[in-house]
Amino acid sequence: MEGTEWLEEVTEDTTIEKLKESCLKHNAHGSLEDPKAVTQHKLIHAASERVLTDTRTIAEENLKDKDVLLLVKKRPPLPPPKMSDISAEEKKKQENKAPDKEAILKATAGLSVRETDRTVAQHNIRDFQTELRKILVSLIEVAQKLLAMNPDAVELFKKANAMLDEDEEDRVDETALQQLTEMGFPESRAIKALRLNHMSVTQAMEWLIEHVDDPTRVPSLPSTEDSKPDELTEIFKRIRRKREFRPDSRAVIALMEMGFDEKEVIDALRVNNNQQDAACDWLLGDRKPSPEDLDKGIDTNSPLFQAILENPVVQLGLTNPKTLLAFEDMLENPLNSTQWMNDPETGPVMLQISRIFQTLNRT
Repeated sequence: MEGTEWLEEVTEDTTIEKLKESCLKHNAHGSLEDPKAVTQHKLIHAASERVLTDTRTIAEENLKDKDVLLLVKKRPPLPPPKMSDISAEEKKKQENKAPDKEAILKATAGLSVRETDRTVAQHNIRDFQTELRKILVSLIEVAQKLLAMNPDAVELFKKANAMLDEDEEDRVDETALQQLTEMGFPESRAIKALRLNHMSVTQAMEWLIEHVDDPTRVPSLPSTEDSKPDELTEIFKRIRRKREFRPDSRAVIALMEMGFDEKEVIDALRVNNNQQDAACDWLLGDRKPSPEDLDKGIDTNSPLFQAILENPVVQLGLTNPKTLLAFEDMLENPLNSTQWMNDPETGPVMLQISRIFQTLNRT
């Protein structure tokens, strides 16, 4: 509320402590008269929320030109609790403490035994979102086989593919595009590179350099009648490429600033539905489930999958190309599930899958 803003120019070998001293001159005149003033403040890197170490240099802290830093006064340490407060707190804890096994047995010793076998069945209540992914992987395989048998399959999927092309026109990360155009790449090719590389600036730049001599054109699909199976396969691949996971660019930058490389950051965001905090926990933890686990389907002989396939609404939905597109999209972008749940064509299918899962899960 009472802070000021200014530009500080320093060399790369300047220590954080020296930078802090310089900052204190702007922030509070006369603060340096108190020798403790420097130690009572800290500098924080605003983008990564990192507290900078006094003994390290600008270069060692990897600070860049125009980085924003915050000068913050440290909170004073809490005073040590008084002995009377400690005893009162311990007493309160004891009063609120749950009884242990010995206390329970003592309190219930006089009760008559009604059931000798006290073994409690452990029910594995599965998480719907986790299982839904496996269900979708297996349903996509079934839908592709069913749709491939349709004599109009190629035309249906060409139309679906064209719809996706129109949809793609609005999906460009403006910040990423600006970075590439500022490097000198033409806007049209930068857009193409970003779409092919899931809005990753690094991968798009590599693609642009590798394909600098390529003509600017969109590859066409084969159109001969004899190549129907191959053509369908190619269309399926193109649809999947367009529906591939798009990592949140801000989350990617934030996590890479912590020292993780881009590939593992994208894997973490994919596993955790683009949730930055969850992705960070995954990167720092045992990294389970792995990205490979996401592509495993459900056991096709399980009662759950059989019940889903036997449902008439699901059976009808699997013959609709739009359902396959919805499954592909939800597989890579789970946050889009709400959109497909509200769609008049795909919503009933998703509702039946959810109901069947909840019914079998309860039983």
